[in-house]
Amino acid sequence: MGYVVTEASCHDRIAAKSVMTPIPHPYNLGDKGFISRDLQKTLYEEYQMALWTPSRKNQKRQPSKTWEKWIKQKHKVIEMVFSILVDPYRITEIRANSVIGFEVVLDGILLAYSLVTLGLVEF
Repeated sequence: MGYVVTEASCHDRIAAKSVMTPIPHPYNLGDKGFISRDLQKTLYEEYQMALWTPSRKNQKRQPSKTWEKWIKQKHKVIEMVFSILVDPYRITEIRANSVIGFEVVLDGILLAYSLVTLGLVEF
């Protein structure tokens, strides 16, 4: 798993390339903030990566209902994990004096979550 820490004012599409290119997975899920034909084309042509996003209601080309249902199910899992990290693990309350300090705390939280999820420790 990989992540990149960006400023809060940085838009998802801008950070997407630096977040996804080090991850060697050909399929990536993003929310509606990642919808960009240019970004999807660049990721596919330069890195052979597909970026899957839900569609907007006003898009010209609408995917099938089955596809929309599938991607919503996957998105729900991601949102559930994030809400778990926010509440019991207090991921939004990290206080650090530097980016490195923030990343160290974040790594610890993600490690603890992974160990609990795998059943190797109790929370």
